[in-house]
Amino acid sequence: MASTGSTALLRMILRQADALERVAEFDLSGQAATLAQARRVLVLGTGTSQHAAELGSMMLEQAGLDARPVSAVQWSRWGTGPRPGDALVVITHTAETAYAVRARAAARQAGIPFVSITGQGRGWPEAVETVAPEESETYTVSYTATLGVLALLAHRLGWAGGSPAELLRAADQVRAVRTAAEADRTPVPARSLAIIGCGPWGVTAREGALKIREAARMLCEGFDSDRFLHGSAVPYTAADGLLVLEPDADVDGLTAALGAAAQREGIPTTTFQAPRQDGVPLHPLLAQIPMTVRLQLLAERYAQLRGQDPDLAITGAWAQTSLWQIGLPSEPAA
Repeated sequence: MASTGSTALLRMILRQADALERVAEFDLSGQAATLAQARRVLVLGTGTSQHAAELGSMMLEQAGLDARPVSAVQWSRWGTGPRPGDALVVITHTAETAYAVRARAAARQAGIPFVSITGQGRGWPEAVETVAPEESETYTVSYTATLGVLALLAHRLGWAGGSPAELLRAADQVRAVRTAAEADRTPVPARSLAIIGCGPWGVTAREGALKIREAARMLCEGFDSDRFLHGSAVPYTAADGLLVLEPDADVDGLTAALGAAAQREGIPTTTFQAPRQDGVPLHPLLAQIPMTVRLQLLAERYAQLRGQDPDLAITGAWAQTSLWQIGLPSEPAA
């Protein structure tokens, strides 16, 4: 069972339903107008924000835009540069992530239209501000709130699935996930955990794996189901575990078949499915929000079982300020 409130991580996780309800009231008409004029929308982020960019691009595609996720470092250092008609969406909770800051500065200098999404009080005057600064280094509420903003943007641009009413339903399912998580008995594997899912659930698998790595300090990897089959499954044994996300969403049956294959190999296998309390499923893209929350709760539980502090993820040489500043522009734009 999850702890009773002893970690900042758990406090942040439990704020997500309220945060989504607040986001549902945002007026994003100006930001939507910026993107509506673009021939191509590039959605940029790093780490957790890059996962938000991947799902956000799928949402914007539902609205008919040519939207593509790109890592902030790839756009800043390895891309061929903007094309006429491009617009950017820059995602960073802290407004300090090096290559996101660089991408925004470059867009301002070149006159490229852009929308930014940050946390509250981060100093970017144009930004859509989601939530207060995270209290744990394992970020949670800022991610799901950003997904809510991206869904609303897509709704403004024509996607019915991202409406405020649907965001409120997502918030209800986030609350329902707590009950499912309290009954969760997914064992801590002896060596490592793999998480798999198809399509958007593959993105959520990677985000969930990142939370488990940060919070519980254990090896965990997330995969799209097809990628897991093509070589990534090779080193997994009975010392590991497999977590399968929403296998019924895979119309080809590959995700479920991989779970069955893992069981034949003696790998402990668990399945997570979306809550069904109201009988009407969320759109698969919005369904990633409650699924993500369930994985966050698993990360918090694993941290407790392993005696780890989930609120202090980056330590030692990895925490050197100089590492985190590499890539910053010499004079960030205000």
